[in-house]
Amino acid sequence: MTVFDPSLPYNELPDLPPPIDQIESTPILKRCIEARVALAELKQAAELIPNSAVLVNALPLLEARASSEIENIVTTTDKLFEFADIAEDRADAATKEALRYRTALYEGAKMVKRGMLTTDMAIHICSTIKGLELDIRADSGTTLKSRMTGEVIYTPPVGQQLLIEKLDNWASFMQDSTDIDPLVRMAVQHYQFEAIHPFVDGNGRTGRILNILFLVEHGLLDSPILYLSRYIIQNKAPYYRLLKQVTHEHDWSSWIMYILDGVEETCKWTTEKIKSIRELMEHTGEFVQSRLPKTYSWELVELLFKQPYCRIGNIVDAGIAKRQTASVYLKQLCEIGVLREVKSGRETIFVHPKYIELLTGEENVWVYYAGVETDSRDENTGLV
Repeated sequence: MTVFDPSLPYNELPDLPPPIDQIESTPILKRCIEARVALAELKQAAELIPNSAVLVNALPLLEARASSEIENIVTTTDKLFEFADIAEDRADAATKEALRYRTALYEGAKMVKRGMLTTDMAIHICSTIKGLELDIRADSGTTLKSRMTGEVIYTPPVGQQLLIEKLDNWASFMQDSTDIDPLVRMAVQHYQFEAIHPFVDGNGRTGRILNILFLVEHGLLDSPILYLSRYIIQNKAPYYRLLKQVTHEHDWSSWIMYILDGVEETCKWTTEKIKSIRELMEHTGEFVQSRLPKTYSWELVELLFKQPYCRIGNIVDAGIAKRQTASVYLKQLCEIGVLREVKSGRETIFVHPKYIELLTGEENVWVYYAGVETDSRDENTGLV
């Protein structure tokens, strides 16, 4: 058996599909069932949020921040929300790039509902992330190196025509191998895309978006709300180690089980997060109604969750109030402790601290507003 040499281009990267006994063993298929149950529960939880924009505005930003962090592009969730719905020219470079990731995820979700994942779609996604027109890599000399030692750990295939052929095979596998479980296909295609490494930059982020889009394409998600990069960040060493094991040892089983574990764990965590968001929305509505009965409307409360960094213009654009009244509403919400007024350059922004803390916290808990009846729920956490 030829020993794999990471310094040489992996032009012999095998086409898909791999041998079926390597990717659909009994333990893998059992794990697929468990992951699909978790996905179904996540879909159901998302349907209970009155306005889907609440989740679609928030969870892809968390995914964008985490997926960018994997590539050492570091920003904060606060910065992403601050610049998410306005011109991004005031944001720093890392925040701009993470916001482009969110845009690519949105656009990809719309595209995949109109058709299957293709090479052209991957090119569009990567171009959106990078903010420039890209094509399949044509130059040789691309290598992946250890950040710790500088040692070459992988050299992807070279030659644009070869890469195009490999991507055609990759796309055909996703579209035609319908006898293979979709979750197995997602795991396999992710390895293959990363191994082909078709772009000069942005391959990892593009590949992670493709995972989510694949789930949307197959109806396992209705919208791109799976925060899978959270799992990868928490398990970064095995992510790279298991990718390497597929290359060196054709160990598909360990890699697929890793992805299935990630899908299930992330679904469960996100489902609990959504439940907490729904409860906080209900509690905030009750609190605002009791303290500001003349100001209260459900549409206003809902907007505070769609736009946790809220501007006067957001209320005006939503048709809730005209500009002067909208300003009064936001000031009143600050007075009762729901919002906090902050300055961003010359602009005034009204931040929703409880919601931001819930979104960014690892634990899915929140604290009641002071003086509100807690019924049967824990008065410190807001949980039943």
